[in-house]
Amino acid sequence: MQPKPQKRHNALQPLSREHHHGLLLSWKIRAGFSKDIDPKRIRAYADWFFENHLIPHFEIEETHIFNILEPENELIKRALAEHRRLKRLFVDRDDDLKILSKIEEELEQHIRFEERILFPEIQKVATEAQLRHIEIIHQPEKFEDNESDVFWKL
Repeated sequence: MQPKPQKRHNALQPLSREHHHGLLLSWKIRAGFSKDIDPKRIRAYADWFFENHLIPHFEIEETHIFNILEPENELIKRALAEHRRLKRLFVDRDDDLKILSKIEEELEQHIRFEERILFPEIQKVATEAQLRHIEIIHQPEKFEDNESDVFWKL
């Protein structure tokens, strides 16, 4: 039997909602592949998502969330390494199909890791003051999608 999921603290809920949009990016990439969409079209959307959503999300996590645990913590080391790897994939201009496939897979794995392992660990040790600080500094905008090319809906 699966353990009952821990309720996400209010301070971390906006980050979890952003993770949901990241999972949707992976799904949109898969949908584009299944519909034989030109990888350049999928890449244009992925690049837009990276610039507008992932970069700011990574910055919030790296500046305000990850430092709740010690820098030597293996979970933090893994999360930071995955952020670096994902950033490298997004700026790689090699083979769009190959890169998109890696982004789709690695982004989903990274989000699942943060949601299932890292965030529960952070939530366990975070003080109320640290959580309040996160709530104050992270007031996310309503998610605005780029619907100039909705290839995943075709």
